Parts: sequence; structure tokens; C-alpha cells
Amino acid sequence: MIIDCAVYRHGRRVREDSSPDRVKDAVASMTEHDDFIWVGLHEPSQDEFDEIGKALDLHPLAIEDAIRAHQRPKIEPYSGHLFIVLKTLWYTEASDDVDTGEINAFLGPNYLVTVRHGEGQALAAVRHQAELQHELLGHGPAAAFYAVVDAVVDQYEQVAADLEIDVDEVETAVFSTTQAANSERIYRLKREVLEFRRAVQPMRDPLVKFTQGRFREVRPDAMPFFRDVADHLARVSETIDSIDNLLDNALDAHMARLSVQQNDDMRKLAAYAAMFAGPTLIAGVYGMNFTHMPELDWRYGYGLCLLLMVIVVLVLWRAFKRSGWL
Repeated sequence: MIIDCAVYRHGRRVREDSSPDRVKDAVASMTEHDDFIWVGLHEPSQDEFDEIGKALDLHPLAIEDAIRAHQRPKIEPYSGHLFIVLKTLWYTEASDDVDTGEINAFLGPNYLVTVRHGEGQALAAVRHQAELQHELLGHGPAAAFYAVVDAVVDQYEQVAADLEIDVDEVETAVFSTTQAANSERIYRLKREVLEFRRAVQPMRDPLVKFTQGRFREVRPDAMPFFRDVADHLARVSETIDSIDNLLDNALDAHMARLSVQQNDDMRKLAAYAAMFAGPTLIAGVYGMNFTHMPELDWRYGYGLCLLLMVIVVLVLWRAFKRSGWL
């Protein structure tokens, strides 16, 4: 459905409508050169979008992608407008999950249509904040789109900061004395970093093109705004690479610690086995039931065997203790 629809003139909101059949009237009301319309939708129906598509002459293939959603982040030029797909992200700390939503945008010379899917970042606050900056919106619909993508990238930076905190916790746990399921958490975080990368990386080059004047839908006076958001996106991308490398190192360290722990356990088992081998040998020799054996009829033979077993165990225990096996 349509969440908001307004016409802007010189960066100020001058007209608003809330139904698809009146979007055409809003478009007709744009009488000055710098006027533009900003339509915001949330999971619209086919009928709603058909009316908006007719009013703004949107390409049917782009409309189909916007309705179905679940698209890869991209910027596709069509005749008269750009179709842009952004992934919105937010971090659920309790489960270490990076959850995703989607924003599709149609950017034309005098209009911006934003289509939001999922439970991601709502754009009402973004629009309200942009409307307070009349000078910004005075640069046209590209500036309004900048406000949207800037808010999305700011959320990326927040997700990256939350992931860095969790990576620090993983590194601390890996080198702690307590045994925890660190490998499971590391793998889970790496999967979420991969999801994060899929949302960020495809947008780096297209945003750079916004700063280079590759798209005629972006006015020259709006290009500097995209340099800032492109820099922020590059910084997020570098943070993702850093987090991924830290997780790889943490996993290697965790596996190395497990290997060392297993070696220590095997040495202890081998030491205890050797300690039991001495008494077993003595008991085995005197349990063979031969008639003629040394000290077989001696009164103190049984006690001597037990004492000898204890002495062998104590000698072996001291030797293994001094060597660090126990």
C-alpha cells in the first residue's frame, strides 16, 4: 500500500496524496521545473503498482521485480529512469543473526518511488528528516534517494559495529580457559558476514558511478552527496573483510587449541596406562599357576607383590609429573 506520496517544490512539501488513482493528479500538479514527486510504498499490490506505473511511465520489467522482491542489490538503467535494489540489514544480537529486508527504488528526472519489503528499516523517519533539510531536497529526486541510501548505509555501519563486538567476544572466548562451543558460533558469524557481504559489495561500483555523472537522472549538483555515502560504503566493505579475516584467525586458533588439548589428553591417558601396566605385569607373572616359581611359598610374598606394585606406580607417577605429562 502507499505509505506516503508528496510533491516537493524548491525542497519543500507542497502537495500530498495517498491513493494510486490520485498519483496521476499529483504528477499533473508539478508545474515548475524543479518539482518532483516522492511516492513511498510498502509491499504494494499489482493493481496499486499498475496505476503508479502508468502515471510515471515505469518499465513493466522493473515493476515486476519490485513487486516480487528478493532481488540481488543492483542498479539497472531503463528508458527514463533507474531501477535500484538495496538490502536493508539489522542485527539480532541474541541469535547472532543479520536479518535482511529490501528497498526497491525508481529514480527518474522528476520522481522517486521507494518500495519497501519485509520488516526492515522504515522510511517515514528518513523522509521526515530529509524534509527538514530544504536545501538538500532542492537538488531534486536524486537528493531524496541519497537520503534513503545514506540511512541504509548508516544501518550497515551499525551492523558492522555490532559484529565487531561479537568477534571480540569470540576471540576472548577462544583464548579463555573455559571450554565453549566456539566453533559453532564462529561458523554462524561467518555465515552472517557472508550475508552482509552480499548486501554491500554489489552496490560499491554503482554508487561510484553516481559520483561520476554516469546517470543522467542524477543532477550534477547532487553528485557530491553520493561521494560521502560511497566512502561510507567502502569503509563498511573494508570492515567486513577485516571481520572475516579475524573470524578465520579465531577459527584457526580455536582448532589449534583443540589439537593441543587433545594431545595433552592423549599424553595423560598414555601416562595412566603406563602406570597401570607395571602392576598388571607383576600380577600377570604371579598369576600363571606354575608349581615352581620364585618366592611362591614365601609367607610375605603377597605383601611384597602389593608393595612392589605401589612402588612402581609411584615411580612412574613422579616421572610423568616431572616431564609434564600429568
